[in-house]
Amino acid sequence: MDLSAYDPEEKQFYDELFAGRGQVRQEFEALLTGLNDIGADGVLRRQAAAEAALLRAGITFTLRADGDDTDTERIFPFDIIPRIISSKEWEHIETGIVQRLTALNLFLSDVYGDQKVVKDGIVPEYLIKSCPDFRPACIGLKPPRGIWCHISGTDLVRDKSGEYFVLEDNVRCPSGVSYVLENRQILKRTFPLIFDRMSIRPVDDYSVRLLEMLRYLALDRVDQPRVVVLTPGQYNSAYFEHAFLAQQMGVELVQADDLVVRDDFMYMKTTQGLERVDVIYRRIGDDFLDPQVFRADSLLGVPGLMHVYKKGNLALANAPGTGVSDDKAIYAYVEKLIRYYLQQEPILKNVPTYVCSDESERKYVVEHLNELVVKATDGAGGYGMLVGPHSSKEQQADFKKRIESNPRGYIAQPTLNLSRVPTIIGKDYEPRHVDLRPYGLYGEKIYVQPGGLTRVALRKGSLVVNSSQGGGSKDTWVLSD
Repeated sequence: MDLSAYDPEEKQFYDELFAGRGQVRQEFEALLTGLNDIGADGVLRRQAAAEAALLRAGITFTLRADGDDTDTERIFPFDIIPRIISSKEWEHIETGIVQRLTALNLFLSDVYGDQKVVKDGIVPEYLIKSCPDFRPACIGLKPPRGIWCHISGTDLVRDKSGEYFVLEDNVRCPSGVSYVLENRQILKRTFPLIFDRMSIRPVDDYSVRLLEMLRYLALDRVDQPRVVVLTPGQYNSAYFEHAFLAQQMGVELVQADDLVVRDDFMYMKTTQGLERVDVIYRRIGDDFLDPQVFRADSLLGVPGLMHVYKKGNLALANAPGTGVSDDKAIYAYVEKLIRYYLQQEPILKNVPTYVCSDESERKYVVEHLNELVVKATDGAGGYGMLVGPHSSKEQQADFKKRIESNPRGYIAQPTLNLSRVPTIIGKDYEPRHVDLRPYGLYGEKIYVQPGGLTRVALRKGSLVVNSSQGGGSKDTWVLSD
């Protein structure tokens, strides 16, 4: 096990640490030196220690296998070889995300307002009206400070040239930042000397920045705004994160039964009586938020919540209705939205996308299913997708039927040659595909946490990095100048 002998293998994939066999990229030489100093046995011992630390900390996610009605709680797999991003690369990513979030916020304000983007022919009206996450109840809504998407997770990938592309926008209830914070704490203890040698930008202040952003949303007349985290409960797959962030911010973790509306305000039940709530960081979807407005059968939401919100007596992060900008068919128009609202060229480009509700694009997709990745527009977690080059004729025929019966429900993209990084597999280093999810906080200004969650496809040859599909994570080190 020697990283200097690591083989980046096939040239159609960009290897982030090595330009070729034994040719480490210059900014990463300190990592290679440090790992070689530790030696193979030392690295494997540290990997085992990191996994034990995750187990003790209870850093888990909940997984339901196909055809199984039971949930299984699992430790999120973690690889101790960090993913490293240079200062110059990060500057490009950061400015691109700020640009994109600015445009998406303007789009949400417009789509629930005058809809100039439709009238000017930038986005087809049918795509918006047919989006399952477009909320007519939010038309005319004016969220606090005019901000809709306060917390975001932007999924990025790199192609064989090393260029970054946006794969998805996540501005509903993006998860995963707790793993970023825990991964960093573990890796600081795992490689203290390497960490000290390299100038790495911190991520530890995320919880403080999150709380500052949430308090910024409260009414000006509130001196000490009360913030709570609203969770669906312990059986939610991301419950660990809900509890973790509430604890890190020093705020209450609540469920619907803990909250009640009185006289146009939101209150939390306490042993001392009712206490006013000013800001809710909600980790439940729109459908379940308020049974008086959305799903009437929801037991996870608070009756009257939207009434208080529309009165301006409560702030919600993220605002209801943001899911329309997460729709994978709307994603295809984000570059146009940047040009339309900001009069700028996109810094981070989209992956080329075919919208199957367009007749000509649908025809191309069904004729090239063996080459494309097909995704459900409302899909998540790596489910409901076809990876054409790795699919059977039967699977392709099935997806052809699905697309033709519900064109609005699918988009397709070229199969990307995702970049790869060295990963510990057994007792050796092997290349594995990765993506990156940086997290943004939109308050007085937009803050993008340096790095973010690197997800790694641990199965050899797999391009699916989701934890629900056998993926794991790495710490992401962004170098300072």
